[in-house]
Amino acid sequence: MENLRTQKFADINLEDPFFDSLKADYKEFSDWFERKADNNALVLYNDIGTIEGFLYFKLENGPGNDTTPLLPNTNHMKVGTFKFNPQQTRRGDRYLKKIFDYALASNPLVDDIYVTVFGGKHQYLVSLFEKYGFTKYGEKQTANGVEDVLLRKLSVRVNDVDKDYPFVNTTGKNKYLLSVYPDFHTKLFPDSKLHNESDNIVKDISHSNSIHKIYICKMEGVLEFKRGDIVVIYRTSDHMGPAEHRSVATSLCVVEDVHTIDKYKTADEFVRECIKFSVFTEKELRDIYQKRQYRFVINFTYNAALPKRPNRKQLADVAGLDRNNYWGVLKLTDKQFDTIIDQSELDKKIIF
Repeated sequence: MENLRTQKFADINLEDPFFDSLKADYKEFSDWFERKADNNALVLYNDIGTIEGFLYFKLENGPGNDTTPLLPNTNHMKVGTFKFNPQQTRRGDRYLKKIFDYALASNPLVDDIYVTVFGGKHQYLVSLFEKYGFTKYGEKQTANGVEDVLLRKLSVRVNDVDKDYPFVNTTGKNKYLLSVYPDFHTKLFPDSKLHNESDNIVKDISHSNSIHKIYICKMEGVLEFKRGDIVVIYRTSDHMGPAEHRSVATSLCVVEDVHTIDKYKTADEFVRECIKFSVFTEKELRDIYQKRQYRFVINFTYNAALPKRPNRKQLADVAGLDRNNYWGVLKLTDKQFDTIIDQSELDKKIIF
């Protein structure tokens, strides 16, 4: 099972084979690594203790002096080192989410995020950043060659679910509450894991890592969802106590697409499209396709874990949700949604 941890450079094994390609790309890498002894990095380990992923960032200010053109005269978060071993488990997505998490938690708040990369050699990495709103800003001349400078201005909105991620556009959008059973919840939304749940639930698998999620259900009401609509994820009771206290709102998501299972012409196509983003195994997906009991498929982005989780009692008594309504899929008024966000103490800079 994966183990994602924050470590000082001094405690990381520079001789791990993971770093071989970085040493080959950057002649000064080993010396640089040693100089960063007291700095922290986010490191992903596999079950035998070797490294699978590495992320280092730093906060900067001003235009700098090593890019063409120079950077904007603003506060930046530089992704200094970013590498992961692909395992078809959406690890890149998980690291991108962490990058945005760190940027939004920075003090002072950064105006943009940038990364330098050898674009011709690492096209997959370039495509991953571009998917989430990074664009080529310029170039950086180094002793190792010319790197592309990819930059994402956090103040820029293009009204696109992916390129605006993790920000949520609420203007003119419908808002919904969507119920998810506990068995599926933490596997899909690892950052929204409840405090009393085991870390072992969250593994290095694609549906946990990905910013994108697929939820397959039999609630026909989801067909009302439109691209850009906002979904508050509601983790239903685990029956370990009264639902008034055990059922909680946990996450904020944005709809990408909703369709029926009839969209897929074959079981193979259904499995291929859903296996990386849903919680189901290939066998379970094939069974779902054959029986057609669960006919509705929702694609959405996982934008935020709510810092505080309003329970059913608070959602009813404070936010005004009617206990007599069906909470499987429940349309929220703007006032109800705003109250839930207030109750959750979510940092509102994520909302525009």
